[in-house]
Order: sequence, then C-alpha cells, then structure tokens
Amino acid sequence: MPAKHHTYLCFDYGLKRIGVAVGNSLTGQARELAPLTARDGIPNWDAIGALIAEWKPQQLIVGKPLNMDGSENEMTQRARKFCNRVNGRFNIAVDMMDERLSSFEAKQQLSDEFGYSDFGKHSADGRAACLILESWLSQQEINRA
Repeated sequence: MPAKHHTYLCFDYGLKRIGVAVGNSLTGQARELAPLTARDGIPNWDAIGALIAEWKPQQLIVGKPLNMDGSENEMTQRARKFCNRVNGRFNIAVDMMDERLSSFEAKQQLSDEFGYSDFGKHSADGRAACLILESWLSQQEINRA
C-alpha cells in the first residue's frame, strides 16, 4: 500500500509580515505563497483561515525564532503565542521548527538569484518559510527512517 502524503502550511512569524509556504511529505519540498501582513504581530485571521480552507493542511509549522546559542527570546514567546492562537481558532495541530539563519539564507538565495540591485523587489519572508518547512519535512523523514 502506498504511503499517504500530507500537506503542510508553514508560517515564518513576524511583527509586520508573516511568510507563508505550502509543502507536502511526498516531495519534501515547499513553495512560497504571498506573505501576510501583520500589525504588531497580529495577523489577519480571515486570511489565515482562507489559506487553511484552500490547502487543507494536516498540520501547520511555525518557525521558532531562537538566539544563536539556542536560547529563547521575546520573539520566541510571541511565535509560541501565535501557535496557540492558530491552534485554538482552527483546531489544527501546530509544530514549531528552529528557524535560526533561515532569513539570512533566504536573503542570500534571493541575492544570488536577482542580484543586490534587484533584491528590494523580492521578499525573503516566503523563501524563509520554504526553508523552515523543508527542514521540518527533512527532519520528519529522518525520524521515520
């Protein structure tokens, strides 16, 4: 019997923008979606509901912002609060994934693709969400092996 694949949405939580990516366990890859706007970390809950209705994910993944030494900070607490609210509003499982250096890597990828002069036209938020989700999917594959 073939293995069942699952769809996941990932959010790279931020105070002004929230990067979004969708991916699945079959390919282990993700693709970025348009970022969501937020006001002091508060998202448009209707927009998140629309994404969940459209993609019907089995689980949500949220980037866990940590300091480089692995310790938590204020953004870690805010991202955790976002997870709790998403879970409470939509009754869907939420997991967090270490996102250290994902924004740096996303910006580096965009710089390599579009050059520094063009970089301002592109957002790293969705690309960072892709990297977070792909790391999470890879970790799940390792855990199943």
